[in-house]
Amino acid sequence: MRFIKMHGLGNDYVYIDCFKEQVQNPAALSVRVSDRHFGIGSDGLVLICPSDAADLRMDIYNADGSRAKMCGNAIRCIGKYAYETGLVNKTEITVETLSGIKFLTLFVENGKVDRVRVDMGYASLNTADLPMAVDMTEAIGYPLTVNGRTYYLTCVSVGNPHAVIFVDDVDCAPVHSVGPEIEKSPLFPEGVNVEFIKVVDANYIQMRVWERGSGETMACGTGACAAFAACRAHGLCAPRATVRLLGGELVIEEKDERIFMTGGATIVFTGEYIAEESAC
Repeated sequence: MRFIKMHGLGNDYVYIDCFKEQVQNPAALSVRVSDRHFGIGSDGLVLICPSDAADLRMDIYNADGSRAKMCGNAIRCIGKYAYETGLVNKTEITVETLSGIKFLTLFVENGKVDRVRVDMGYASLNTADLPMAVDMTEAIGYPLTVNGRTYYLTCVSVGNPHAVIFVDDVDCAPVHSVGPEIEKSPLFPEGVNVEFIKVVDANYIQMRVWERGSGETMACGTGACAAFAACRAHGLCAPRATVRLLGGELVIEEKDERIFMTGGATIVFTGEYIAEESAC
C-alpha cells in the first residue's frame, strides 16, 4: 500500500490516497502505522477520498484507532497533496469532513503550495455542541478539580471539542498529568482535546495541547482556533492573532464571526507499507 507522510507544524499523519488505494480496516491500520517504534510513526491516519459533496473527503483516525471529526493541520496537508499531485487543478477547493465541508485557499509559489488558509466556520461555546455534561449553556471559566488542584476551563467546539486552560507558563504546564484526566473526564462523554495557553499580548498566544486519542502533539489546528475563540470570549485578544505551538506558528483570524486559520504543510516522504492482511 502506497502512502505519503506529511505534517503541519510537526502534527504528522500517514496519508493514503484512496483514489488509488483501498483500506478495509482504517482504525486497526492507524494503530499499526502510528507506532513510532514498530510502524511508520505518526499522530494518526488520514484517508484522502472521493466525495459526492466536495472536491475531496477527509477521513481521519487518531493514533489509538478512534475516529476524529476534523484536524486543521491534516486538512492543510490534504490541500497541498491534492494540488501538487493533480487531484485538483484550482486554488480554491472544498473538503468534506465529519464536521462539515471546509473551504481551503491554496497559496502557490513556483507550482508548490506554500501555505493554506482554511475557513474553519463558527466556533461554538454552546456546551451541547461539544458535548459537555453540564446544566448550563456555556462553560467559560468552568472549575474542574484534577489531582487536588482546580483548573478553569473555557470549552469550545470547532467541529470537535476543546477545553482551554489559561496558564502562566506553557513550558511548565501539566500537559501529561492533567491533559489525559480531563480528556477522559465524565464531563465530556465523547472525550475532549485540552489546550494549555498563555496570552502574551493581544496578538500573540503560546499553546501546548493534549489531543484526544493521540496525547501531546506538536500542533493542533482546531486547538489553535479554539484557543483563539476562548481568548476572544474573555476579551483577551485582537481579531487576528498568531498562535505559537511546539511545531511553529499559525495565524488565526475572525471575520464575520467565522474563524480562519493559515499555516504551512510539509511533505516528509512517500513509501510503501506492507503488513498483515488483517491490518488493512
